[in-house]
Amino acid sequence: MDALYRSALYLVKNEHKADDLVQETFLKAFKFLKNNKEIDNTKAWLFKILMNAFINQYRKDKREPSLVDFDNIESFHESIKEEVFISPIIENEAEFDELLDADVKKALEELPDDFRLVILLSTVEGFSYKEISKMLECPIGTVMSRIYRGRKLLRERLAGYAKKHGYERE
Repeated sequence: MDALYRSALYLVKNEHKADDLVQETFLKAFKFLKNNKEIDNTKAWLFKILMNAFINQYRKDKREPSLVDFDNIESFHESIKEEVFISPIIENEAEFDELLDADVKKALEELPDDFRLVILLSTVEGFSYKEISKMLECPIGTVMSRIYRGRKLLRERLAGYAKKHGYERE
């Protein structure tokens, strides 16, 4: 469940939407299991359901116009004004480490969806190319290409970070 939630969070970039996506995934899985059918690879099967639910929701959201609550925007604008005057101070090393992780997370989030998804599924979740291929319903060659190109984009975006922190020589 944690792995599904992590992937859902990277896909939708919102904790509440990620919770909803995981809940919908398990709801669909339990409905399917009522038929007493056997599943070969449960983890890959659940990720496949998650991906399909995400894609369906994405398509649905594209068709519907977005709603804006102006009260929320106004309160958000006021909170930003206050934060501008507060200077960030790093009190201990743990906070410094969190800042470093934020750079990597930001670079990952800036990747196009197709690349980010395959990198997360392969590197973070440990799925094989074949499993990812089945989940995304695309050829293994496409998966391999997306992973290669996604890693290349990450390498380019994190080059300064790597040099700054001694992971790569100048």
